[in-house]
Parts: sequence; C-alpha cells; structure tokens
Amino acid sequence: MFLAETATSTPWQVYALNALKVVAAFGVIMNVIPLMIWLERKMAAWIQLRDGPSKVGLPRWKIFGPLAGWGMFGLLQPLADILKLMLKEDFVPRRASKVLFFIAPALVFVPIALAFAVVPFGWGFYYEGHFIRYQIIDFGVGVLFALACLSLAVHGLSLGGWASNNKYAQFGGVRAGAQLISYEAAMFMVVLAMIMTYGTLDLQQMVLAQTDTGGDYPGVWGFLKWGIFKQPLAFIIFLVCIFAETNRLPFDFPEAEAELVAGYHSEYGSMKFGLFFLGEYYGMCIQAALIVTLFLGGWTIPGLDPTAGDTLLASLAGPLIFCAKCAVVLWLYIQVRWTLPRFRFDQLMSLGWKRLIPLSLANVVVTALWLNALYR
Repeated sequence: MFLAETATSTPWQVYALNALKVVAAFGVIMNVIPLMIWLERKMAAWIQLRDGPSKVGLPRWKIFGPLAGWGMFGLLQPLADILKLMLKEDFVPRRASKVLFFIAPALVFVPIALAFAVVPFGWGFYYEGHFIRYQIIDFGVGVLFALACLSLAVHGLSLGGWASNNKYAQFGGVRAGAQLISYEAAMFMVVLAMIMTYGTLDLQQMVLAQTDTGGDYPGVWGFLKWGIFKQPLAFIIFLVCIFAETNRLPFDFPEAEAELVAGYHSEYGSMKFGLFFLGEYYGMCIQAALIVTLFLGGWTIPGLDPTAGDTLLASLAGPLIFCAKCAVVLWLYIQVRWTLPRFRFDQLMSLGWKRLIPLSLANVVVTALWLNALYR
C-alpha cells in the first residue's frame, strides 16, 4: 500500500520511508496554510483598495543591516497571529461540557488531515530497489475514504457548538450539520458519476485515466480527457459543494459573524480556536486536491509521461504541477469570498435540495445511459 516492497525489504526501511512521506506531506500543507492566510489578507485589501499586512517584518536590529525594519510585505503576519493565539488565555466557560469542549477542535482537524492520506500528488520514484509512491497510502477505494473522513469533521463543529453552552454557538453547530447534509448528497452523486466514468475507486487510477495514453488527442489536446471536459456539469456542482463543505463565503452560515457573533467557535480562544482555523484552511487544501484529482488531471499535463520518475529529481515535476493546479483552486476560494455576498439560509437550502441534488441525480442517470450505450 505504501510502497512496492521487495524480498530484501526490512521493516525499518518500510517504516522510515513511510514516516518520511507523512512528515513531508504534512509539512508542506502546514507551510502552505500561513501563505494562504497572508494571501487572503492581501487579496481582501486589494479588492477593498487597502494595503493589507505590510508592517510585520524584520525588527529594527543592527544585525540585519540595511534590511532592519523592512516590512517584508507583511509575510510574517501569520507568524504573529500564531504567537498571539499561543499566548492568549485558554478560557473555558463555566457551564460548558468540558470534555467535549476540549476534544471538539481535534475532531475537526484530525479527520480532515487523515483525508489527505489517500490523495496521489505524483507518480513516485525508485530508491534502492523500492518504488516510493507520491501517496501516503492506497486503499484501492481512496475516494470513499477521503469523503468519509471529510464527513466526520462536521461532528466536531456540532459538538463544539453544543459543548459551549452558548445559544449562538449551538445555532452555528446546527447550521453546520444541516449544511453538510444538504450538500454532501449532491457531492456524493457527483463522485458516483466520476467513478462510473473512470471505472475505478482508486484516485491514482482516476488520474491515469485522464491521460492520453492511447494517442487519441495529440499534443496539447490531451487535456480534453480531463474530467472537467468529460463531466462539465459534475465539475460545476462539485465546485459549489466544496465551498459549502468548507463553510466558506457565500456559505459561511455556521459562523455568520453578523448574526451569530462567531457561530460554533464563539467561546473558543487560544489554540483551540487555532485548530478550528487550521481545520478550515486544511479542508480547503484537501478539497482543492480532490477537485484537481477528479477533474483537472491530477499531477499530469499533456505531453508529459504521467509515470515518469526514475530518479527523485525527475519525479518532482508531478508534485509541482499538482501544487500549481491546487494553487489556482485556492486562489478561486479567496476570490469568491471577497466578491460574493452571503446567501440567505433559505437560499442555501433551496440551492442544495431543489437544484444541485436533482441536477446531480440526473447527471448520474445520463452518465449510466451513456456508458451503457457506449459499451453495449
């Protein structure tokens, strides 16, 4: 599952290489999140004709020479935010359910982090007779594992709202559950249509199915095999659903500062709030990775061998391409947040139940009929 073992493999080699992959993947995402926070602040400022973060940079120490006092375009602002959260008082409401209050943030962050374990961000490379996959683990049913993990995160939001013993937090937790139920149905049917299209539950095989291995689309036209062109309606539905699943504008009803103070995390501070915050951005990264894998060709581009990677350096092209595609989706997340206003709650429910679910169900039926006619 983790790597192609040989007869000479030793347990310590297997565990060491697998641990290295986990640390590398987790480390990359945890470094991307502060950059996303900085970029979101900057884009919000640009859209609102402000400067945004620009002061938090190098201190005015002589050791930095001419760079002393340089603001670094505010790049150290996320670090300042982390330090602020770490130094804040860890307040717990007197009438809160203390056990659930403590574990709720972890119940949000951990399942989302686990979902990335099955996402293939490249093909792999050979090292001392082993083939090292650019994928932490491959169950063969990776897409179902990812969706199951992402579904568990809402329980942390609901428990956090209920355990706080705050009516606004409870409203936010209930909204989170209703929102997830409304949009997961459409998302699951979209994924079912993609499973039917690719004929597999394995995310890595889904990526390979989007490459022009047969030469049907020569040159740059190989991108026509991407899922976005095979299932354009499914792509649009999935794109809308990932905004709702991550509670981002225009679907941020579980927080809704204008109505619910801060929603489900109203009573949270210090690093407990930080875990909720990290969970939201981590979820954005995972959803971006899934939409790239299902619809945008994963780590491949036309003209590049998707299984190239005899050496480590040669194999890095795949992860870099994958990260570039994810960056476009993450940019769209930020752009939409600061462009569209929040819907009303009845509009949220109407869009999910009266439009997206019927459309996704019709898409599944049409896909089944098309495949039946094609392979009869």
